[in-house]
Order: sequence, then C-alpha cells, then structure tokens
Amino acid sequence: MGLASSDDDVVKIEKGKNPGEPCFITVNCPDKTGLGCDICRIILEFGLYVTKGDFATDGIWCYIVLWVVPHSVVHPMRWPNLKDRLQSICPSCSASFYFNQEPAGSSPVYLLKFGCHDRKGLLHDVTQVLCELELTIQKVKVTTTPDGRVLDLFFITDNMELLHTRERQDETCQRLHAALRDSCFSCELQLAGPVYEVNQGISSLSPVLADELFRSELSDDEVRTQALSPDMTKLKKTNIVIDNSLSPAHTLLQIHSADHKGLLYDIMRTLKDMNTKISYGRFSQNSMGYRDLDLFIQQKDGRKIVDQDKQSVLCSRLKLEMLHPLRVIIANRGPDTELLVANPVELSGKGRPRVFYDVTFALKTLGICVFSAEIGRHSASEREWEVYRFLLDENCDLQLTSVVARNQIVNRVRRTLMG
Repeated sequence: MGLASSDDDVVKIEKGKNPGEPCFITVNCPDKTGLGCDICRIILEFGLYVTKGDFATDGIWCYIVLWVVPHSVVHPMRWPNLKDRLQSICPSCSASFYFNQEPAGSSPVYLLKFGCHDRKGLLHDVTQVLCELELTIQKVKVTTTPDGRVLDLFFITDNMELLHTRERQDETCQRLHAALRDSCFSCELQLAGPVYEVNQGISSLSPVLADELFRSELSDDEVRTQALSPDMTKLKKTNIVIDNSLSPAHTLLQIHSADHKGLLYDIMRTLKDMNTKISYGRFSQNSMGYRDLDLFIQQKDGRKIVDQDKQSVLCSRLKLEMLHPLRVIIANRGPDTELLVANPVELSGKGRPRVFYDVTFALKTLGICVFSAEIGRHSASEREWEVYRFLLDENCDLQLTSVVARNQIVNRVRRTLMG
C-alpha cells in the first residue's frame, strides 16, 4: 500500500461498464479506528447496497474497495457528492494528521418550517427532496390541524455546508414547492438556535412500550417477529466463529448471516463502538440470501482477543445487532394508533441513515397518512436509542384497529427498512 499522491486519489468512484453492473468505490488514506463504519454509513445514506468488499491496513494506511449498486435510481449529480462526503471523513493525507487529530466542528442546525395541505405521501415526498439535496434530518415535528393543514418543523444539517448561503436556501424552498406544488403555501428556513434545544426530547414512553422497544435480550418468538425473515431455520443459521489459531497477531472473526440492507454497516458500527480494530477483511457476495464476512481483528491495545468472556460478549452483541438492528412495533396511544421505530445510536452520537425516509415510504405505499410525527433520543439498556413516533391517520384503506392490518403495517415497514 502506497501513499495517495493527491486528494483526488483518496476516493475513486468508477461506474460499471455495462448497465446493471456495480460501481467500484476505492478509498486509499491514513487509517483510523471506525473508518469502515463511517464509510458504510455514508454509502447506506446514499441508498447504495454493498455487493462485496475488501479491507486492508498496515495500521497506518488503509485500502478499501467496495462494489455497490443503488437500491433505486441515483441522480447523476449525487455521485460527485458521494465522493466529496467520503473524502470528508477520511483522515488528512498530510503529515500533520499524525500529530493533530482534532475533531471537526459540528454542522449548524437549521429549522425548515413550512405549511401544507395534507395529502397521502406528503411526508415522504418532503423527505425525498431533503435526501436528494444532501440535507440530513436531525429532528422533526409534524402536526395536523383540524382543517387538514400540516405544520412541519424539520431540524436539518447540510452535508455540503452551504445552507448559510441565500442560494442554497432558495434552492431548498424551490425544490420543495416543485415537489409539493399547490399543497405547499409557506416555506421558511433559518438557523434553529434555542428552538432546537426545546425540541430535543420526545413524548414520554410508557414502561411497557419502553420494555418492548429496548429490551436487550429477546425470546425466540420476539427474535422471529423483529427480524427480517419469520423463518427461524434461517435465523438459527446465522452464526459467528472466533479463531485465534490462524494468525500470531490477529483474531479471525467469521460471520455467516442472512442478508439485509445495511448489514455491513451494522457489523462495522458494532465493532467501532467496541473499540475493535480491523486489519484485513473480506465481505462476500450474496449467496442464497446469506453473506459471509471474514475479519482479522485486534483489541484497541493491538492484541488478540483471547479472553473467553470478551469473545462471548463480542459474539452476542454482533448477533443481536445483525438479527434486529431496528425495533418496529405498533401500539395504542389513547384513542390513536401509533407506530414506533427505534434503532441504537453509535457512541459517536450518529443515528442510522434513511430510517425516516424508509418508514414514510412504506406508509405511503400502504396509503396511510401521518397525523403527527416526531424524532427523539431515549436512553435505555445502557445505551442511547433514536426513536421515531408516528400517529397514524384513521382515514385510510386499512382498519387500524385490526390485528391483521397492524401486522401488515409492521411487516411492510420492517421489510422496507431491512431491504
């Protein structure tokens, strides 16, 4: 592995020669613990699926190659943005990197406030525009008035760091007006300031709901309902093996798992949060719905993982995160029906990408309007969770009090989230 000669060499994206062929993403930069997780999060955020991958590092420099395909059509303008985003999280190639690794300042939060006439799919259409503009939703407050008007408060950050300019603000409002057409009657964009702090929390969760969402250990029946596949045979085939006999300096971690959207990200974020260093890895192609991943890893101190208790904790945590990285339930909130989705937050404070996008898309395909929505954080089971709450409008084709309809909603949302 050699040094990159310029910033342009840090990230390369090469499209497939023929339609339908995967794109190649190559990252060649200084190494840091958790870089694989950060790369996988951005790839997931752009709606891309990793078909296979290779990772290698000598402890100072790393070389990563990923083959990716889009889950849906990617606008041509987004590919350069993807390269810029990937380069932004790569450590500097300059020598000063090794002596000064000060974290970058957080992006300012802006408040996007607009009023609309309610209609089916409105929330997802707004979310899609924000995703295409590289705007990340941090919090959201959506309420519907009795006369059918919707007041939306989106707290957003700009991945391109341009939202302070009038041109970028105007583009955002214009794109929203174009997508919503006559539905939108007002649009304002400004720095959030103290308003963001006021809207940090979420409505309190009852102990019963909290236990159902955040329980760290699930029974076989709960694992089956929370996972992508209801087939327990498939779930039991998911296994993790640790081998210390093949390398004098590294522990070999072998993972065999049912495939889902974001699988590689879920594995990488778990290892990052557990301060595990990856020296070499290979992520195989999908075979009969399963993926294999071989990783040569070390503890933070550069040693192998030989302690049996540490091995057990690592395997248990990985299996939990792979089988059900998201929790989806539906419950009563007074006379209303509420959909709740929760996912663990990385220790860095970052939540899972595209959750709000996928949930609103699933509800749109079911023809269900959202009466109100909110995003917040909740601490439980010794970790922080991101919680999405949606009060569903009863005026839809499904009978929301029906057990069959509720199961249909939960299954559609979960399958959309998991791909």
